[in-house]
Order: sequence, then C-alpha cells, then structure tokens
Amino acid sequence: MKINAKYASRLAVAPMMDWTDRHCRAFHRLLSREALLYTEMVTAPALVRGRALHLLDFAPEEQPVALQLGGSDPKELAEAARLGAERGYSEINVNVGCPSDRVQSGTFGAVLMKSPDLVARAVEAMRRAVDVPVTVKCRIGVDDQDPAEVLPAFLARVREAGCTRVTVHARKAWLQGLSPKENRDVPPLDYDLVAAMLAEFPDLHLSLNGGIDTLDAAVAALERGFHGVMIGRAAYQRPWDILAGADARIFGRDTPPPDPVEVAEAMRPHIAAHVAEGGKAHQVTRHMMGLFAGRPGARAWRRTLSEAAASGAGAEILDAALVAASQERAAA
Repeated sequence: MKINAKYASRLAVAPMMDWTDRHCRAFHRLLSREALLYTEMVTAPALVRGRALHLLDFAPEEQPVALQLGGSDPKELAEAARLGAERGYSEINVNVGCPSDRVQSGTFGAVLMKSPDLVARAVEAMRRAVDVPVTVKCRIGVDDQDPAEVLPAFLARVREAGCTRVTVHARKAWLQGLSPKENRDVPPLDYDLVAAMLAEFPDLHLSLNGGIDTLDAAVAALERGFHGVMIGRAAYQRPWDILAGADARIFGRDTPPPDPVEVAEAMRPHIAAHVAEGGKAHQVTRHMMGLFAGRPGARAWRRTLSEAAASGAGAEILDAALVAASQERAAA
C-alpha cells in the first residue's frame, strides 16, 4: 500500500536527534494513526561510506514515516536516498536547518542556506534516484542574511530542482554565537514572512515549523493557509496533548483520543521484544516520560520510570510505573 506522506504532513513530528528513534516512533504511532513521523537525522556518509544500514531500521507499523538525511554531496545523498527508499520510507527529507557545530563541520544543515545551488543539485540527484517524494526542511536564513531576500530565492531554486514540499522553521539560525539549543528559541519567529511565501509560491506545499506547541496553534496555522504544521519538542514532552487529538482535529477522523493508560499498556509487547533482543527497557520508556504530563499521576509515573531505569529494570518497569501513577491519581 502506498503511503500518502503529503496528506500526513498536515501534522508532522519533527526529526529530533536522540529523540525520534524507532522506539519513540512506535510510541507516537499509538497516539496518532495519521501524523507524519520522522527519523532522527541520518548522515549520508554514515550510510554510504560507513554502511551503517542499521540506522535505517523501522517497523512497517510506524508508517507514514520519513527519513531525514544530512549531507552536502549530491551523489552521496542520492545513494543514501536510494537506500532509504529501498527500505520503504514514504519520504526522503534533506536537512537544511540544523545549526550544530558538528553539522556545520560537515558542510550541511543550516549552513546550506548559503548554498542554494548545491541544495538544488542534491534535490535533483535524489529525485532521479528514488520514486518517493524528496522534500526539504530549512530555516528562513542564517547569520547576517536578510530572510526577506534569502528565503524566496532559496525556495525558487529548490522548486526549480523539482522539490514540491518544504518545511520552513520560521527562525534564522545563528551559526556563530548561539548554541543549537539557543537557536531553537532565541532568534525571533517570523510567521508572516513564511506566510507571504504561500502567495509567492502557490505551487509549493509549505509546512510551518517553530514555536508551535499546542493543537490550537496547529489548527490556527492550517486555517491561515499553511499546508502542514511540524511540531518538535512539545510533541515529545507532551505527546498525549499534541498527538492524541490530532486525528480528529487535524485530519477530520471520527475517532476518540486514545486513553493514555491503554497506550502505555500497548507498548508492553514492544518493550518485551526489545529486552528479549538484548536491549534495555529504558531505551524505550525514556520516550514515554511525558505521557501523563499535566495530569494526575504524572509525577509518580516519571519518578518510577526514572528509578527503574537507574536500576536496570526490564519490561516490568511499565507495570510498576502504571501502578504508581494509579495510586497517585487515587490519592489526589
């Protein structure tokens, strides 16, 4: 069955290093059947030169899921895209937004906002290599660039290369002077500039990213005309708040939000299988810490998962945390 990633991108969970691994995606998929999920950024050199193909592992149940690639060599990116498409990813995304020092040293990520022709050549090469959508995630500019000039020029160039979907993080990235963490918050958001691109590029599918931390804000962005919304940290830290109601509110599905306790229990087979393969339960449950965020039982849930992780507990960690959360709710 062909997966419609374009439709799913009405609400996407952003690719986040150390967070959106396969365990996180398995958990998020239980909360929303429709939202588009992304891998962590995988570098093209790791796949092509290092043959670290295990980085492409995912389960069919995660679909729709997109692979985000980092790199700057068009030929290498095309080969990495081919490897990802062969594994069954519904979309291949090029990272033109990450501001970390490690990414800069590899001449990819946000620094590529300075090289739109190189990005365009990469998109062209990747499109020739795969038959799934090739998309771009970018910033509105970097350093002293003028976003009002840089963003439309960048979008025009990648559109010419055949890219039809772009996610724009509506902040500049300061490659010198700000840490990656500060680059997520300090540069001001400019939603109006990104919104202006909707009229300037009516044939582009544009998703908005940056500072969107509620479903209400996501709905407002869609009502403003954006074709999609991408949410990062809020979806990870408050997953039930963001994802449990998404299928109904964003995708119009007539489905009630899943019960968080049932979601937790549904993760038991995944945890057990991971432990049976030699993994640790905490490698899964660390992504579930925020399941009860803002609700009675949240503190006991987090505390129990953390304590059990420190002790190296197995799959029973989930049962203990659910009991502790239930007792805290009963005492409230």
